[in-house]
Amino acid sequence: MDLSQALEIASHTDPGMVRSHNEDSIASIPDKGVVVLADGMGGYNAGEVASGMATTVLTTELGQLLEQHGAHELDPKSGEKAALKMLQQQIAKANTSIYQASQSQPQYSGMGTTLVAALFYDNKVMVAHIGDSRLYRMRGDEFAQVSKDHSLLQEQIDAGMLTKEQAKHSSNKNLVTKALGIDPAVEPEIHEYDALPGDIYLLCSDGLSDMVNDEDIGMTLQALGANLNLAAQQLVQMANDNGGRDNVSVILIKILREYPAGQGLASKLFGWFR
Repeated sequence: MDLSQALEIASHTDPGMVRSHNEDSIASIPDKGVVVLADGMGGYNAGEVASGMATTVLTTELGQLLEQHGAHELDPKSGEKAALKMLQQQIAKANTSIYQASQSQPQYSGMGTTLVAALFYDNKVMVAHIGDSRLYRMRGDEFAQVSKDHSLLQEQIDAGMLTKEQAKHSSNKNLVTKALGIDPAVEPEIHEYDALPGDIYLLCSDGLSDMVNDEDIGMTLQALGANLNLAAQQLVQMANDNGGRDNVSVILIKILREYPAGQGLASKLFGWFR
């Protein structure tokens, strides 16, 4: 199913005001409903390699799978949707590729990347993430963070050690507890949500969320939601105006209309993963 008429996608990435090169990577396949954002970490240029490998593997592999199978199809044994299996298996493949490169090439030692990926299908969106790159949703007047950071700071908030207000001024902002490519295996967090016409989804690196508070991000989307390209550029500009201490990347997706799976296909089974 071609989703390019149901989804409007805009993106923007920038090195920021301090870093000499951009270790973020963004990619999308509009007609397949795939969007991916990764924020690399590691030695000089290694983070850029890790994030680039992550977005390339996911978009290439997902694109090929979605040519043959619908993301809504069901596994006859587990009852799980193909979207879940696709994301789990291709994230595992990206993790292995990055980890093996870091182990075999000294210049890439210790490299890794955060990841947030969204797959839109059948009036839904499945979101996978690792680390502190985020997904937000604007629905009507409500702007909210959907993903939950895998970070030391989030753990401290969850444990009651810090309030959200105190966390804004913490020096531990960039300490992630989970990343792609650091260990031989990693478990992404994956959830499915209903998607409604008018929704705007924002994927971003921490270069945005550390520099611009949620309220200002939401107000910007509220004001500029009719022009996604301008909104993406404005969000990046706001991060840079506030100091731009990191690379900053955003992907915006607006749901233009419903995109149900074809009639008669909802119960279609698949058996190509086993």
